[in-house]
Amino acid sequence: MTSSPTRSPLRRLTARGRDEAHRVASPLELFFDLCFVVAIAQAGAALVHAVAEGHAGEGILNYAMLFFAIWWAWMNFTWFASAYDNDDALYRVVTLVQIAGVLVLAAGVSRAFEDHEFLAVLVGYVIMRLALIAQWLRVARSTEGAERTMALRYAFGVLLCQVGWMGLVVLPEGGRPWVFLVMAVLEMCVPPFAERDHPTTWHPHHIAERYGLFTIIVLGETIAAATVAVKSGIDENDALDELLPIAAGGLLIIFAAWWIYFVVPIHGHLRSNRQAFLWGYGHYLVFASAAAIGAGLEVAVEQAVGKAHISTLAASSAVTLPTSLYLLTVWLLHSRYFKVGIAQQLVLPVTALLVICCTFLGDWAVLAAGIVAALAVVTGTTLTARTAAREREEPARAA
Repeated sequence: MTSSPTRSPLRRLTARGRDEAHRVASPLELFFDLCFVVAIAQAGAALVHAVAEGHAGEGILNYAMLFFAIWWAWMNFTWFASAYDNDDALYRVVTLVQIAGVLVLAAGVSRAFEDHEFLAVLVGYVIMRLALIAQWLRVARSTEGAERTMALRYAFGVLLCQVGWMGLVVLPEGGRPWVFLVMAVLEMCVPPFAERDHPTTWHPHHIAERYGLFTIIVLGETIAAATVAVKSGIDENDALDELLPIAAGGLLIIFAAWWIYFVVPIHGHLRSNRQAFLWGYGHYLVFASAAAIGAGLEVAVEQAVGKAHISTLAASSAVTLPTSLYLLTVWLLHSRYFKVGIAQQLVLPVTALLVICCTFLGDWAVLAAGIVAALAVVTGTTLTARTAAREREEPARAA
């Protein structure tokens, strides 16, 4: 929705239509996404450091918790904006406040990883969530009946969950993973509870576009992180021969990840809240694994030049495991709804298994995984083309 100089800077925050034509992401939403990349980059860098130092288990756990906070805040804003973005002055200001909260959270990521100090992360999260509560209260003030009840449920649900997150600061370190698990489940229960009587009017095409754009941004951050790592390895260690297979394999993996995600138009599948919630929640694994691929490539580079205190097998698995998770999750959320026949359905699951097998190929593991991912794209494209050709031939035969 574009603003006009003749329109009032403050307007009622009422629902937009689900069948609204030509609905696209706004400049403010794109700016919002770019600022979130800062937090994702910080989480990825901290994961690299933890894995390279041989603390993979602890690093992955911290990464999972922090990435959930980042992703959940992004998702809350995205679905709210799809239903209620009126682009007035107050809406813009509150969104900019949410962006400020993201940056505060990003500033506290490294300390959360290294010292298990979550205060800065929590402060950033509080800023984001209080701004979201203010948006829902605006909706409640602008509406009535079941829609107003829904908005109030959202506001109080978010507020209660935010109180629960305080446990990450006040409870002993050993209890924090359990607090995270409980609070993550409670957070994901808020939308179904709030919308059980009155669903929000999110726009399917707009939501699909927003998730697609964020996927591109995450993959772009992955390429940037891997490129910087390769450049540093070449500049500091003159190790082009060792790094070239990693760079080539990583590029093939990322190209294949983009191709596989965008090969199908998913917005037609998002017809109900149940489908949309499962699809939206599943993207936690899509985004987290895509960002982790970049972290894994950095680990592989550091291991190749002797800066990481881990084995080649461990460094290879830092790339192949998130790649396999990405392939399986995209197949589960996207591709399986558009595949015809067992051969097409098996392409991505089999590819994920083969990528895991590549882990054991030593220095060539990343390159092999990239080739396997690229071959999956070729295979899937070929099978789809053959199916389309048969469908065109059948009416001709009948005639």
